[in-house]
Amino acid sequence: MNKADDAADPPYATRIPADISRPDRVLGPFTARQTVLLAGAVLVLYGGWWATRSFMAPLAYAALVIPIAGAVAAVTLGRREGISLDRFLLAALAHIRTRGRRVHAPEGVPPLPAVVPRRWAESAGTRPIAMRMPYHGITPGGVLELGAAGKAALATCSTINFELRSMAEQQSLTAGFARWLNSLTGPTQLLVRCHRIDLAPLADALQQDAAALPLPALERAALAHADFLADLATTGNLLGRQIVLVAREEAPVSGAHRHAGEEGVLQRVAEAARALTAAEVTVTPLDVEHSAELVRAACNPDTPVPPVSAPTGR
Repeated sequence: MNKADDAADPPYATRIPADISRPDRVLGPFTARQTVLLAGAVLVLYGGWWATRSFMAPLAYAALVIPIAGAVAAVTLGRREGISLDRFLLAALAHIRTRGRRVHAPEGVPPLPAVVPRRWAESAGTRPIAMRMPYHGITPGGVLELGAAGKAALATCSTINFELRSMAEQQSLTAGFARWLNSLTGPTQLLVRCHRIDLAPLADALQQDAAALPLPALERAALAHADFLADLATTGNLLGRQIVLVAREEAPVSGAHRHAGEEGVLQRVAEAARALTAAEVTVTPLDVEHSAELVRAACNPDTPVPPVSAPTGR
């Protein structure tokens, strides 16, 4: 492609909001949370001045509270890792206070037997605690019950080779993907996960079905390919990539609409399947069996799990 061809193709650009979940501003540039924190800090500092004005000079009080006011403003207005700094510090404090060793033990972690010597028990360190997952089960429609976090539906997405497309095709694909992003009405996540691939079942199926092929040449080719897959499976460390779309709905405030969240999250997955067609992405909703298999694989990633039967590329 020469320079004339490059000039003929216009550069693609699509406007996508940088932060579609940004909270509303209620007082100038401040959100409701920032307004409450700043107003509380101002009232506390003013109350301190009112209580100490009889025996403390204004300059001395100002020198005392300026560092405090600066720290409060930095925590209230600052951001880290995409969240406000006050939420980040609370999360860090909760992480520090939580034990680092957690295990999957719904029945609880039993103490060590009394026959274990004390020095062995002390060398083992702090006893782990049971991990409490926010996952409460899967409905018959394949929707994950997340308790207070609401409900979530899973779907797999195919991929496209973006670099092999022309500039006009890239512009069309980007615009289709941007239209879907701009139409989102709830929390949505695109998860790219790697999983181990077990080729042994596929090799066994080829060996069993090879005899039913109509031509001897096809049978020999199928057996040769089965041997190749079996040899490839022995090497280990075979990884596949899977893109999972997770749509979530918040838990309803009233218990009268407990099924509304499930219908809403399934509708959002169906809308994503229709909207991403313009971007040539195939969205395949997962049923209850495949959703359970995906959650089980996420909790135990070292176990080889066959990929969900869905298009993975073009």
